[in-house]
Amino acid sequence: MNGPPTVGSIARRRLLLALGFGVTNVAVLRRFGSGTDPDTGPGSGSPSDSTEPGDPATAPESPDAGSARATAVAEPAPPDEPPEIPVLDESAARGPDHVFDLAIVGGRVIDPASGFDFVASIGVTGSTVSAITAGPDAVPLQASETIDATGLVVSPGFIDILSYSPNGYGEWFKLADGVTANLGMHGLDGRADGWFAAHPDGSSPIHFGGAYDNAFVRQTYGLDAYDTAAPGTMNAIIEDARTDLRNGFVGLHMQPEYTPGTTAEDLLAHAVLAAELDVPLCVHARYSDNIAPGTNLQAIGELVQAARETGAHVHVEHINSTGGTGVMAEALGRISDAIDEGLSMTACVYPYEFWATYLKSARYQDWQEKYGISYGDLQVAGTSQRLTEQTFDAAYASNSLTAAFAMSPTDVELPLRADFVMVGSDAILDRSHNNHPRSTGCFSRVLGRYVREREVIDLPTALSKMTIQPARLLERRCPDLRRKGRLGIGADADITVFDPATVADRSTIENPAQESAGIQWVVVEGRVALSPDGARSEALNGRGLQSDIGTA
Repeated sequence: MNGPPTVGSIARRRLLLALGFGVTNVAVLRRFGSGTDPDTGPGSGSPSDSTEPGDPATAPESPDAGSARATAVAEPAPPDEPPEIPVLDESAARGPDHVFDLAIVGGRVIDPASGFDFVASIGVTGSTVSAITAGPDAVPLQASETIDATGLVVSPGFIDILSYSPNGYGEWFKLADGVTANLGMHGLDGRADGWFAAHPDGSSPIHFGGAYDNAFVRQTYGLDAYDTAAPGTMNAIIEDARTDLRNGFVGLHMQPEYTPGTTAEDLLAHAVLAAELDVPLCVHARYSDNIAPGTNLQAIGELVQAARETGAHVHVEHINSTGGTGVMAEALGRISDAIDEGLSMTACVYPYEFWATYLKSARYQDWQEKYGISYGDLQVAGTSQRLTEQTFDAAYASNSLTAAFAMSPTDVELPLRADFVMVGSDAILDRSHNNHPRSTGCFSRVLGRYVREREVIDLPTALSKMTIQPARLLERRCPDLRRKGRLGIGADADITVFDPATVADRSTIENPAQESAGIQWVVVEGRVALSPDGARSEALNGRGLQSDIGTA
């Protein structure tokens, strides 16, 4: 499907590796300390700044791209005795004589929140985990429905932190990828009250919610992407953001790369609100290339500075495609240094070496120069077509969603190894199938390619990035998430059961509408939504996950 990259793109990527991977050995560290001061914001550097990592004159000699592969990670041997059973709520516990609604027996139960990792059985009563038994003396569980999970992994349901609105179609593919909560932290198109009215409880097989979208609200004030809001208008936009948080959205989203009219002051104003109401500010960063002025590292610097000046938790969206591409070790190092400084920051990554967006977007302006790629590195989504100089104009005229092969393996592997980075898809499939394959295969791809095949991270670490880490990011103002992303007694029974030997993504740019392999069972609200026989269309158990800001 993907064809070989062009000679020019290979040379460019090697240059980017040199710029961002001059200290290759940091890939095996828990954090990525850079030893440098963060940039203070957009445009803070100049083309003549000799310390700018994007300056080829100061770049180290380009390494072989193959040397960027992360060191393999081996999982520790399982303990001889079962670890302590995780308990969130003792009152939820039921004894061995109880007849459970559902039992999942004999699987490798992994709870990243507590570190529990042992062959065990789980009993579910209603929508709650009410028993976990392990060890040779464990009494068999009796239940109305029993899942034999022998040889399988039993995990909290995956939380997709960087998705979009459910549409009655794409969430079924999310379910087949092990996802039990679809959170549109990349911004939801609509005001919160109307959005939740349009997405009532019981309208989706998986849970849903998300963030205020600055780009959408800007449009309601007649601003186009390049317009700067007048002070009065920005004050009104901030009040709209406050209202959306009170009406159920669980965070704020901004995307200054796609709305270049968004100023640093606008971003800081949103960060102040995020800090005040204790929600994350999730940002698609301002720059995605390494050509000064306006580089990935300057974009990261702007976000670090926002966290420093306001105390807000700042989340860097899809750092592999925006903010870290080609300079990943440096970008992660600057975030790590900020965390060590006491700032509150996280990031997410999707496990693909190509991004996709519409050809008329601001991101595609000067794309050849910015990303060092050529026409053959572009593929129109939903087709097998690689563009040429002759076919580009027609694709541009139709504003086709187009994938760009503009990342290296390092851009994915390094963030997966960083402890403050979680997994988010940045997509949901729509009926046109004009989508990136991350819309349907994101989580299985991590488990199949990066855990089993490439051994970049171990299984418990990968599951942590899909479950407890996104839950903890949002649970401060979303009480429902305090019992999700976990497998302990008293936790919500949102559970994914998969085969670690076969789990894999099957979706492609040409055909993203393909369900993942190896996801055997998915339980939402204590009820089976997906089995080896397929999805249960009547299982519409998803609920809206809302903030408590308006009721606190």
